[in-house]
Amino acid sequence: MHARYGAPEVVHVAEVGVPVVGARDVRVAVHATTVNRTDCGFRAGKPFFVRAFTGPLRPRARILGNEFAGVVESVGEAVTRFSVGDRVFGYSGRFGAHAELLLVPEEGLIAPVPAGLSFRDVAAGTEGAHYALSVIWKAGIRGGQDVLVNGATGGIGSAAVQLLADLGARVSGVCGAEYVDLVSGLGADRVIDRDAVDFTHDEHRYDAVFDAVGKSSFGRCRRLLKPRGLYLTTDLGPWSQNVVLPVVTRLGRGRRVLLPLPIENREVIEYLHDRIASGRFRPVVDRDYPLEHIVDAYRYVETGQKVGNVLITVVPAN
Repeated sequence: MHARYGAPEVVHVAEVGVPVVGARDVRVAVHATTVNRTDCGFRAGKPFFVRAFTGPLRPRARILGNEFAGVVESVGEAVTRFSVGDRVFGYSGRFGAHAELLLVPEEGLIAPVPAGLSFRDVAAGTEGAHYALSVIWKAGIRGGQDVLVNGATGGIGSAAVQLLADLGARVSGVCGAEYVDLVSGLGADRVIDRDAVDFTHDEHRYDAVFDAVGKSSFGRCRRLLKPRGLYLTTDLGPWSQNVVLPVVTRLGRGRRVLLPLPIENREVIEYLHDRIASGRFRPVVDRDYPLEHIVDAYRYVETGQKVGNVLITVVPAN
């Protein structure tokens, strides 16, 4: 938990009260969770405007973490979809997953762990993936289209490559030289080594460029787009330009910018569950930390060097 905004060192492990189960709540004994860029931003209170939602001076949500995998420990009296002892995973939009116990609404983003998979296999399957899926759905990407993913090894990017390939899109992934084989294995048809070439000089033209890491811009990527192409992002961009550009570019008939709000409903978790169960989507995991070393996990995520996702073990595997 953290009681103030700041660097990773503001986070500490503490004893708190057991969350009280409401009539339609599921209480999960968390076995695994993640630390991601969202957690880092909310912990630091940056960009500053997020404090309008999280608390101007001190954070309202003191226990972060939005991905989880574990065992149903208790259910509310009106719950019908889950029972005590069920193995589940999902996403908590109100945070709280960096803890031994987490409350999740029955109708929230929670699903059974597919047979034969461990908590480690699924714990990182929702945060980056639901952002990627939201962008893909709202952009209307379909099979046969050409899509470039910049940042193909990140939590969002590695999910996007797999989900796009599953749709039948022709995917080009941008990554560092040491990860070319990884991105190819995720389903990319082409892999661009960013250490060797500037991907914005690529001669291919794309129906969509998905900047999954927020390190480029519409201006730099515009030439890569077909006349009606889309620049897709989950990041505000330089000077928060990606807030304004979707409105401005919508007024024209050419290339456009989309900064979609994430979709958080049962359709999303069921879609991801089915693809994890079938093996068509596998969350990429970089490394694991025990809960007591979560500060080290925050430090590592903030280096910007992580590949895929960083896991936190809350309850050791039996």
